[in-house]
Amino acid sequence: MSIPESVKEFPRPGWVVLRARRLTLSVRLDRRVPAVVLTLALVLLAALVLSVSYGEYKIAPLDVLRAVAGMETSDPNHLLVVRGFRLPRILLALMIGAALAASGAIIQGITRNDLADPGLLGINSGAGVLVVGYLTFAARPNPALFPWLALVGALAAAGVIYALAWKRGSSSLRLILIGVGLASLGGALISYFLTKLTLFNAQQAYVWLTGSVYGSTWSEVRLMLLWLGVLLPLTFLLARQLNVLNLGDDLATSLGTRLELHRLVLIGLSAGLAAITVTVAGAIGFAGFVSPHIARRLVGPSHEGLLLCTVLVGGLLLVVADLASRWVIAPNELPIGVTTAIIGAPYFAYLLYKRGR
Repeated sequence: MSIPESVKEFPRPGWVVLRARRLTLSVRLDRRVPAVVLTLALVLLAALVLSVSYGEYKIAPLDVLRAVAGMETSDPNHLLVVRGFRLPRILLALMIGAALAASGAIIQGITRNDLADPGLLGINSGAGVLVVGYLTFAARPNPALFPWLALVGALAAAGVIYALAWKRGSSSLRLILIGVGLASLGGALISYFLTKLTLFNAQQAYVWLTGSVYGSTWSEVRLMLLWLGVLLPLTFLLARQLNVLNLGDDLATSLGTRLELHRLVLIGLSAGLAAITVTVAGAIGFAGFVSPHIARRLVGPSHEGLLLCTVLVGGLLLVVADLASRWVIAPNELPIGVTTAIIGAPYFAYLLYKRGR
């Protein structure tokens, strides 16, 4: 297979540099990236098929592929089960994982802190305060408003944290400290509101706060796809700026980067990616924290390859977490946010232990 002239590979030690002359674009990747991406994509495909096939109504993997393609299977109900019920939920879990993973990689890159996650921007607490507050004070709460209230609250919280962190410029340390403080304040307000709720409204709030993809629809999948179609390409285009910001503010400024502009845009991208997941599925923790760590171990710290692998790892993590949520206590199921916490909390403790040695 011949390589197009517009794309060249330069055999530098440890790196592959791809250049598109017509687009005046070049990308430097760790040599591990292509093999890791291919492996992750195949594992993700297998996990998707297995997840769609599993359930009270079991479907053979081959029939799953036929149903997805719209072909006839041995049972006429397969098409309805796969395309009507299971596929929207599993695709939504995949996209939520990808969005949270990219958001986590961005915030870890900006703050130069590998213990950071999207919750550092107050995304979950901001969304939770507005949704649970609405449940508390509205005479007749309308669940259809939850996604939009969550989106407004999440983005507003990120904006407030950035504004409070500004003092003749922002800094990674101030973002972390103010984010932790406001997240704690948001958690306290949510706890207070929960004590004022009726039993029914409290159950609704708890399900939303733990995160769930139960009952997902194609409209939610389309909404996620629209957001990711805009935000993820922008994130990949700014990978080089993330590498520069990771060097520290002084060095980044000396290299001529527009520090505050790039930081503001990247924070906006991170907040937007995390906020849309809260909008469609509630607060799902740890996925944005764990995924970049796994990807970093696979392909190194350079964000050109790291972001791509992180997105795949995040999607795989949420698909597996959704499958485990349906399997552990079948025929009932755990909220997916509980499963990701069970996976992520021990890993967080392990990292803290390693840092303390």
